[in-house]
Amino acid sequence: MTETQALDRERIRELFDLRSSYNQRMGGDFTTDPYPIWHELRESRPVHEGTVHKLTGYPGEAFFQGLPEPDRPHFSVFGHATLDAAYRNPEIFASSPEAVDPTSGADVFNSMLNMGGDQHRRYRALVQPSFVPAHARWWIDNWISETVHALIDGFAGDGSAELNVDFCAAIPVLTITGSFGISPERALEVREAMGRPTEVVEILRPIVAARREKPRDDLISVLVEAELKEEDGTTHRLSDAEIYSFALLLLLAGSGTTWKQMGITLTALLQRPELLEQVKADRSLLRPAIEEALRWMPTDPMFSRYVTRDVDFHGTHLPAGSVLHLCLGAAN
Repeated sequence: MTETQALDRERIRELFDLRSSYNQRMGGDFTTDPYPIWHELRESRPVHEGTVHKLTGYPGEAFFQGLPEPDRPHFSVFGHATLDAAYRNPEIFASSPEAVDPTSGADVFNSMLNMGGDQHRRYRALVQPSFVPAHARWWIDNWISETVHALIDGFAGDGSAELNVDFCAAIPVLTITGSFGISPERALEVREAMGRPTEVVEILRPIVAARREKPRDDLISVLVEAELKEEDGTTHRLSDAEIYSFALLLLLAGSGTTWKQMGITLTALLQRPELLEQVKADRSLLRPAIEEALRWMPTDPMFSRYVTRDVDFHGTHLPAGSVLHLCLGAAN
């Protein structure tokens, strides 16, 4: 059975519909172009009181990092200088309201996104080598090439395709789950359970145990064999809880961020045939085209930071305990 035969295309369309209940939580049903609004907000003043989604005019509640947090004051910034200042001062603008302990297992979403400073750098160093360009051939040969060709073969005879779901959504799902040793038959099961992380952990549990007994050439084995260097110079192998946290973050990035950014990039090129022809004629233009798409319209247009102490920030007093939302889409 090929990977495309194992995947239900209608099920993919359902799971990756941006306006589905799964994606509505993160504003997937918002159809207005936010960029003119963000331009006005950026130009009017450095710091605004309120959340990005409310200031943008989104009528409902949204779930992002730093939300909903109803008991905290909320502020938002949209300019490059304000975002740059916040990102460069992690002592005042922290990734998490309290210290993160990924070894406890109390919260499987205690990922690198919630870490700051040296802790973030030490954990990132464990997986970063697997995602650098020099390691791309490992991904291509093991998972990406076969997946891409199988997906294209699956719809080439139709004469057309809904690239968002038939191609962009399926590639990262199959790539990441495949790198974990999860079969294609269970790939969509994992995607469906992403809102229930304990169920994903139960799927990963026997795989992690098996890789501890006998590592393979896959990403779970990389995590199982990784050694984290502590601040005092000692090292330790990652616990199961730490591996689950890493795995969930990578699944979120693969089944969300990568899927959407691929669609954004393809849409930008397909809407500009002259640019698409240039990229096709000169493959060295592919990387700058991708990087420009990341700047032009990032998949995750905002992140948040928790204010650790009272501070006057670009003319606005931010009390300790408040949340500062950073609109990357506007700053770029």
